[in-house]
Amino acid sequence: MTDFTPSPDHAGAFRAALGLFTTGVTLVTTKTPRGPLAMTVNSFTSVSLDPPLILWCPAKVSARHDAFVEAEHFAVHLLCDDQVEVARNFARQGEDFSELSCREDFHGVPVIDPCLARFDCTTEKVVDGGDHSIVIGRVQRVAANDGKPLTFHAGQFGGFDGSN
Repeated sequence: MTDFTPSPDHAGAFRAALGLFTTGVTLVTTKTPRGPLAMTVNSFTSVSLDPPLILWCPAKVSARHDAFVEAEHFAVHLLCDDQVEVARNFARQGEDFSELSCREDFHGVPVIDPCLARFDCTTEKVVDGGDHSIVIGRVQRVAANDGKPLTFHAGQFGGFDGSN
């Protein structure tokens, strides 16, 4: 085991250690004046059941950051294990929805089908989180399906079979 104190000199090692935590993979979408926008995100978690709150954290260096932190409404889609290409596509860019089955929700936010689950949200609060912003969303509506989640671990996409 390697021990270190997180610092700019150990940024790569710190990031690699954080990457050992297996997460789900989400696609966050919103509507902008230019059109629909999406971002692949693994910094997603539940915050509260009452009121129903979730959070996610866009990087401030992202060209899509400002559009998301300024959005009044957004949707978080939990991706299925067969949606690796969707995750890769929106990790690189955020505006090409041409390969997806997409429609708008009642706030005009693009939502994709299929996905494992979707949380339609109103932005409750945005908090400074160092080199990221913390976007807290109030969940207005939920859609859930059967399936297996897409996961991310140590820089790699994978699946979860639940066989233990």
